[in-house]
Amino acid sequence: MRVPAHFSPGVVPPSTRTPKGSDKVAAEIVNPRSGGNTDQDGGVEPLDSFDPAFALHRGGKMAVQATVPIRDKDDLSLAYTPGVAKVCSAIAEQPDLVNDYTWKSSVVAVVTDGTAVLGLGDIGPEASLPVMEGKAILFKQFGGVDAVPIALDCTGVDEIVETVVRLAPSFGGVNLEDISAPRCFEIERKLQERLDIPVFHDDQHGTAVVTLAALRNAARLTGKGLADLRAVISGAGAAGVAIARMLVEAGIGDVAVADRKGVVSADRTDLTDVKREVAGFTNKAGLTGSLESALAGADVFIGVSGGTVPEEAVASMAEGAFVFAMANPNPEVHPEVAHKYAAVVATGRSDFPNQINNVLAFPGIFAGALQVRASRITEGMKIAAAEALAGVVGDDLAADYVIPSPFDERVAPAVTAAVAAAARAEGVARR
Repeated sequence: MRVPAHFSPGVVPPSTRTPKGSDKVAAEIVNPRSGGNTDQDGGVEPLDSFDPAFALHRGGKMAVQATVPIRDKDDLSLAYTPGVAKVCSAIAEQPDLVNDYTWKSSVVAVVTDGTAVLGLGDIGPEASLPVMEGKAILFKQFGGVDAVPIALDCTGVDEIVETVVRLAPSFGGVNLEDISAPRCFEIERKLQERLDIPVFHDDQHGTAVVTLAALRNAARLTGKGLADLRAVISGAGAAGVAIARMLVEAGIGDVAVADRKGVVSADRTDLTDVKREVAGFTNKAGLTGSLESALAGADVFIGVSGGTVPEEAVASMAEGAFVFAMANPNPEVHPEVAHKYAAVVATGRSDFPNQINNVLAFPGIFAGALQVRASRITEGMKIAAAEALAGVVGDDLAADYVIPSPFDERVAPAVTAAVAAAARAEGVARR
């Protein structure tokens, strides 16, 4: 059965939330120009009285919960002083014990600087917090991994790196989130060099893992192999570069990446260091010119850039092509147009089939890495995650079902097991 399993993320029941209009202080501080309504008494009605998104977010989406009870003085003496001193002393003598006697080995820091938040752009650290809280509860609900949102009030590469390095003793892994390109590449690389815990930029690798999983199944559905495919990626930012790397690592026939000025090719003189590197491992066909010209005869379109691809360019693709138009909320190719020419269509939206959603990947990837206390997340671990995710679809494979639902209970366990096994096989597991 490909009907999603009976699982839904927990939300605070309406009965436990603050009743509408009951918080006078909150009502008074809402700026009417920002969306509040003036009530009959001349006060300002809180935003959550008419918008369910604000209602859900009131007070935040997460909290800290104890895992042991403190019922009496005996419990208190064990959980805190004097009992805690024994544990501290043991860790001081044998540092690895921190993984057994604290939450370190099962908690991830979700770190951002607020410079590339969803489709909102550079909105700053405070405004990014609702997204980081959301990411943290997705970690918990879908992977059983505790996560702490951390929004940094700095944007310099070295500032961010130094800050995260100093925070790292409290965490088993670091998930970088919504940090603008090209800084995100250097930040991730430097943190991976300096830390011995997994560092993972989800905007890059989570997207790449789910894209590869969907592409594997699309190829299987149509009787093709990855080596038979030529892909074109629209977007040379974090996601586009990571997808290109992963497709090459997985054995794609060829892939070209296009930015706003056209195909990223070695003959261009305007490339950044990252794009020059991309030009070196992609585009074996030596394509130049526009995205539209590169699509002629292509087997796969992957959109991670926004904008609109002309219908005639989609029509010029190979017969039985795949269109993965993943920009939100407006796909680069609307599904109605894509279905005229493509055998398989995927988007980033939940209201169309085949949603390329990072939540299918990052909870299980971190759960697997933490389970074996991996020192890092390797390319092999990411590819194993993609293969496991593709395998969940199984015999239910269809044009409108090349990737499972995030609510399918099989997803996280399958990805977790595959990532843990790959970490052991690659020698980065410490247990």
